[in-house]
Amino acid sequence: MKRIGYLYDLTFTPAALLAAFHAAARHKHGKRACFLFEKHLASNLDTLHSELAEGRYTPRPYYSFMVYEPKPRRIYAPAFRDLVVQHAAYAVVGPIFDRGFIDQSFACRTGKGTHKAADYAQAALQACPAGSYTLKLDIRKFFYRIDRDVLRTLIERKIKDRRFVDLLMQFADHGEPVGIPIGNLLSQLYALIYLNPLDHFIKREIGAKNYCRYVDDFILFGLTRQELIAAKARIVEFITDKLHLELSRFTLATVTRGINFVGYRTWSSKRFIRRHSIYTFRNAVKQGAMDSAVSVLGHARKTHSLQHLLRYFKEHQNGKNHQLPETYRRASHPRTATA
Repeated sequence: MKRIGYLYDLTFTPAALLAAFHAAARHKHGKRACFLFEKHLASNLDTLHSELAEGRYTPRPYYSFMVYEPKPRRIYAPAFRDLVVQHAAYAVVGPIFDRGFIDQSFACRTGKGTHKAADYAQAALQACPAGSYTLKLDIRKFFYRIDRDVLRTLIERKIKDRRFVDLLMQFADHGEPVGIPIGNLLSQLYALIYLNPLDHFIKREIGAKNYCRYVDDFILFGLTRQELIAAKARIVEFITDKLHLELSRFTLATVTRGINFVGYRTWSSKRFIRRHSIYTFRNAVKQGAMDSAVSVLGHARKTHSLQHLLRYFKEHQNGKNHQLPETYRRASHPRTATA
């Protein structure tokens, strides 16, 4: 495997940092931290460049807070200046690693996402032989249990620039012995890098033709029950020995039972959003929170749930006269909502 060097000086040029600022500022121009950085943009970028070039740069402590939906998690938000540096690093290192990822890894990648993952999963169900099974697995507390020494080794397989790797690993450290901070731009890339060996193991060593993953949820399709039981044992051994992780839970079921994946309940011929999303939509409509309601509609746009949500919206206007985007006002026939 060819390793790439001399990335540090290439990554943190004045022009690259300016481009990284614009990427970091996207959708954040109303935020105070972005405003203050932009107010003295030239000076702040010059300071960042000097610190990076002279080896004096150190990320500031994260601002951490808890979120409770869909489950309790601690989020680590970097200072805006550090977000700029992360964007500069991501712009260079992201494409280097992305070339080695399998096509069926759908999280946090350009042109991928939950809709593409759901489409692939439904197509895989349709391709499954009659009487075959699916095996769905996920990793226990994945982000909290990533071994940073293993992560560094995986990064160094592609990157031989010591200064660049050292900087990347600074953003992986959040003061705990293991794990990486949730909420970091680079943490998304670290997660992809960390489980990439698992993807290749399942595709190459186990020989799963139909397989996909979204972050730490992954599914094998269309094998016999005995084949999937044997595959699970090999996967457990691999993630324990190589990645120092463990499974949280697994579901082994016939293809006809469908799957619960990336926010959808999916069968070969139909797809629905989860009940929690319907609950969120109903609450949003009752409270007049149109941004939230439209977000759920976007999630449901290729499912059999869309018509139910649109009917509910019409029936519970209560004289508020809220307007939906034109796309949903035209979606009046059930066939337009099917997957």
